[in-house]
Amino acid sequence: MSQTASRTRPDVGRYVSDALRDRYFAACDAVYALGASANEERDVETSFGTTHVYRYDPADPAARSRTPVVLVHGAGSCSAMWYPNTRALSADRPVYAIDTPGDPGRSVQREPIHQPERAAQWLDETLAGLGLDRVHLAGSSYGGWLTLNQVHRRPGRLASATLLDPGGLEKVGLRFFVWIFAGLFATSAPKALRPRLAAWLEQPVLVVPELRTMMRLAVRAYRIRRPSPLHLSDDELSTIRTPLYLVCGKRSLLVHPKRQAERVPRLIPGARAEIVTHTGHAPQIDHADEVNRRMLSFMDSAD
Repeated sequence: MSQTASRTRPDVGRYVSDALRDRYFAACDAVYALGASANEERDVETSFGTTHVYRYDPADPAARSRTPVVLVHGAGSCSAMWYPNTRALSADRPVYAIDTPGDPGRSVQREPIHQPERAAQWLDETLAGLGLDRVHLAGSSYGGWLTLNQVHRRPGRLASATLLDPGGLEKVGLRFFVWIFAGLFATSAPKALRPRLAAWLEQPVLVVPELRTMMRLAVRAYRIRRPSPLHLSDDELSTIRTPLYLVCGKRSLLVHPKRQAERVPRLIPGARAEIVTHTGHAPQIDHADEVNRRMLSFMDSAD
């Protein structure tokens, strides 16, 4: 089924055209090439559409039996955004990277999943379709909200949850949307200015040519059709019992790092929260080696 066939649904994401979709996919493949090579790609059918998944296997046979990591990307992107992380994570344990339906990737959305219970059902069906009964779930930004929502509503398959500068902890403020649009505008800046703008805006997309091309094409090629997710209340967070790890950038504009680093461990027994300096919304890209080590250490402790 063509992903542009859902154009009549106002609440389902779609590609503008097959031609732009194919150009975007080519740009995605250039970003994937910066990271580990996937051992397998597969499609999982769910009640909400077809979910495309990339699997990365450890070279060490002993590591292949460890509890796998499942990665959920941020809004307006796809699994290619994990290119700084897939090699290190998959050296330690199997890794699955999911293209979220409703975002520009190779999944095909047919029903909306932005409602919390539907999102949890979609992800649970995807994990079941992959044959995964126990996973370490990790999400960035909007993928962080999906991860937080999952650990709150359907934690049965989760060995742990890692939230990387996530949505879902507080209301998304105007400052975050201004930052998003400023970053998109800066992708058109002269090449000589991009490193300075990247440092000022905390936008690694500006200095990685393949990533810049992919993100520019994503905006042109795909139409996201969902509202911003609602944040979880203190009462909702306090019900979580799955091991949880929160990582925020010190200069994040999505959350208030100090506030959440105090709030989350206070409400969730045993939760770990850390702030990464010299970064904003993308600590797993800006400081990939450090964040990879921290994530694997946390997963080891959860295991």
